[in-house]
Order: sequence, then C-alpha cells, then structure tokens
Amino acid sequence: MRQRKKDRDSEMLRRLGEWKQTGGTLPRFVELHAELLRLQMAVKASLTVSGPHLTQEAATARLRQGLPLLGVDDLSLDWTLVQDQFCVIVDILAKYLSPEPGDARGLWDIAADESLLRQAVMDWYQGLPVSSVAEEQCVSEDLLTAAIQSTMQPFLAARSEVLLPLVDQELWRRNCCPVCGGKSDFACLDGERGARWLLCCRCDAEWLFQRLQCPFCGTQEQSALAYLTDERELYRVYTCDSCRSYIKAVDLRKAEGEVLLTLERVMTADLDRQAVEAGYRPG
Repeated sequence: MRQRKKDRDSEMLRRLGEWKQTGGTLPRFVELHAELLRLQMAVKASLTVSGPHLTQEAATARLRQGLPLLGVDDLSLDWTLVQDQFCVIVDILAKYLSPEPGDARGLWDIAADESLLRQAVMDWYQGLPVSSVAEEQCVSEDLLTAAIQSTMQPFLAARSEVLLPLVDQELWRRNCCPVCGGKSDFACLDGERGARWLLCCRCDAEWLFQRLQCPFCGTQEQSALAYLTDERELYRVYTCDSCRSYIKAVDLRKAEGEVLLTLERVMTADLDRQAVEAGYRPG
C-alpha cells in the first residue's frame, strides 16, 4: 500500500535532508524545490476539505462525459490565502531565479492586485494563456505560470486527495488529469504488471494511461514512439516523433524501496537535459 500524501511529503523532505548531509550542498534547483515543498506542505496542512463535492454517481457521469471532477466553478478558493501564498512564492522565486527587475516588479504588482491575480489563476486553470496579464504587467509568461502553479499546488492537491478515490481508472484513460484537467509531467510503470500511470503536474493525482500512446498528442503510431533507458532500466524517457515531446518515467518493477514520484521529478533533471539535447521538449 502506498504511503499517504502527508507521509510522502515528510519522507521527501527527509531524503532531501539526507542528501544535503551526504553531499554538503544541494543543486540550486533542488534547494528551490525543497523550499517550495516546505511551504506547500504548511499551506495544505492548514486547509480543511470536508469531503468530495460530488457523489460517486455524479463523478462517474462527469468522467463519462470526459470532464474532470474539479471544474473551475468548483474551486471555491480563499482568495486572501491564495494572495498571501502567491506573495511568498514570488519571494522564493526571486531568491533562487534572480528574475529581471521588470519581471520582479510585474509579479509584485500582480500580487498586490487581487483582481489581476484572480484573472491569471482562472486563465491558467482553464488551460488558457496567461499572456494578457503577463503583457499588461510586463512579466515573463513562463515566470508568471511557474508562480501560479507553485501557489495553487497545495490547494489542488488537497482537493485531489478526496476526489481521486471517485475516479474509475479504467473509465478515464485520457491524456489529462481526471481530477483537475492538468497535464502530466512524470510517469511510472507499476510494480504489478508494468501498467503506465501518469502524474499530474498540478495536483499530483495519478491515473492509468496506455503504454503505447503519446500522452500529449495522442498518437498511437508505433513508428513515432520510442523510449530511452539507463543501464539499470530503472528510468525511461518516452519520446514522440509526432509532436517531438517527451515524458520521464520510473519502472517500479526495477526499484528498491519506496519511490516518491514527486521527488523523482526533480532528481531526474539529467534526463531532461538528455531529452532536450536529443531534440525533444517537455510535454
């Protein structure tokens, strides 16, 4: 049985601490991830989610229609708390990423204006570009997207924990998250039969997906699909020549001990470098 999310978060911090003690210092991007994780854990622990807003029957009906369980109208966010979280995230990103002065000012202007922040968050959640807010405030769209995603993670993860049990995995099998509609940024092959599961980049939900299909463009053309692996065959980088995208994965059949997928995202950064050098981009 997999650990509860809270236990996995604590275990990730413990392993990061052990790595730091062994190696002296962590790579800067890992330090950034660790600081974000500590903040997100604290915020999620402060949230109260009483239960799912849908019955099992209503959830199944939504999934059959191809609709994620957590629509934009279901978010019910405490915008004061979101705004506070966004301000702290901007501080952390400024510390580690050293953005251009204009980018930093733009982020702070958005942080100070709840209506602007609401617009950016709602656009992002619905898969729309945040470019209108980014351009208005003269801030990099990528940086604004990163700040929003880091801000929203604990809110979405808390809702995901209560909604994911309502998901019929065999019923969904789509290339977006059944809980929040986000895309995947990591995958695993389970230890029982090697089935492929995708990990949501927004709420950390896991869902079952076809082994021989691109999770981004959807092609099942075998000549376009391949994967790279390491000597141990523990890690894989699935590539698609149709859309030139890739996704990293870990094979749990080859793993020793508990694998923490959300930590593997960061610890496998060298696989990203190899994939990009080979001409692919993150999905």
